[in-house]
Amino acid sequence: MTLTAHPYLAPRVMKYWSYTATSLCTFVAGYKVNLTIYKHFSVIRPVVTYACETWILKETITKRLMVFERKIFGPTYENGFWRIKTNEELDKLIKHENITNFARAQRLGWYGHIERMQDTRKVKSIHSWKPISKRPMGRPKIRWEDDVKKDIQRFKVPNWKTFVQERGGWKEVVGKAKTLH
Repeated sequence: MTLTAHPYLAPRVMKYWSYTATSLCTFVAGYKVNLTIYKHFSVIRPVVTYACETWILKETITKRLMVFERKIFGPTYENGFWRIKTNEELDKLIKHENITNFARAQRLGWYGHIERMQDTRKVKSIHSWKPISKRPMGRPKIRWEDDVKKDIQRFKVPNWKTFVQERGGWKEVVGKAKTLH
């Protein structure tokens, strides 16, 4: 397997890839538990999405993360044949909580945390800092804040500057972001 989503993701993912080598099922207290799903949400996703609050989710990175997540769940062995699960089956299996939605929700949570901070805090001052120097020629790079604001517009949050100050309401927005499809 090759992983080229991010240069710093590959070593971490390959280290934990042995956890998902096979899709085993077991019975725990009478309930069938799919270990692949458990491993994905408890071991692999935290490793892959480490520091995802700071990522700019470009389209290529989003596609690579989605392909990686689809490879984790892989084909299934049914009735003596290997079969590749459809995207709809996988989406239903993970309850619409794919890896890119998780990263977006983490970013929104972090953005809300920054906006609620006092202006005297270092993180808040660095976040609101504007450079004075000239910018380089060409199209400006996509900024983290612009990417997060685009996500806020996707969720159609009215008057989000005041809404972010309400922690409970903002938590609902972050929760909706995890299951957006």
